[in-house]
Amino acid sequence: MPRTQRNDNFIDKSFTVMADIIFKILPANKKAKEAFAYYRDGMSAQADGEYAEALDNYNEALKLEEDDNDRSYILYNIGIIYASNGEHAKALDYYKQAINLNPQMPSALNNIAVIYHYQGERAKTEGSESNAETLFDQAAEYWKQAIRIAPNNYIEAQNWLKITGRSEMDVFF
Repeated sequence: MPRTQRNDNFIDKSFTVMADIIFKILPANKKAKEAFAYYRDGMSAQADGEYAEALDNYNEALKLEEDDNDRSYILYNIGIIYASNGEHAKALDYYKQAINLNPQMPSALNNIAVIYHYQGERAKTEGSESNAETLFDQAAEYWKQAIRIAPNNYIEAQNWLKITGRSEMDVFF
């Protein structure tokens, strides 16, 4: 039974009904509609913490989806799952794939920066200052890209960039 038929959550059911109505109105081929159904089920499973099921649905959606922008969001959500599970190398790979398809995705850029910053903090704690600085520099570069796209977001990152001297921009917004 598809996940959309199992959900008892009013919001999920409402989203599903609205999405189905919109999809019936919009011209889309059968393959695109099927890809969207898998993506929608993946998002629902991810929201419920059912990551294995979400990954299965996202991978099916990737097989069917042809639009690069839509594929970027699928890849981004896969990255979120891997990051949530502490699999940072896989998360970085999926976030970077998403950015390659959609360079205007500040959330993916931010998530990459967050991972590099986390790894930098770990390296610093372990006594590897030079490795930590390299990771912090990588985080800074991704945060700067995200901030250029969404200047009113990522205020903490903006402050960190200023405090650490990694910002060559005086004003982001």
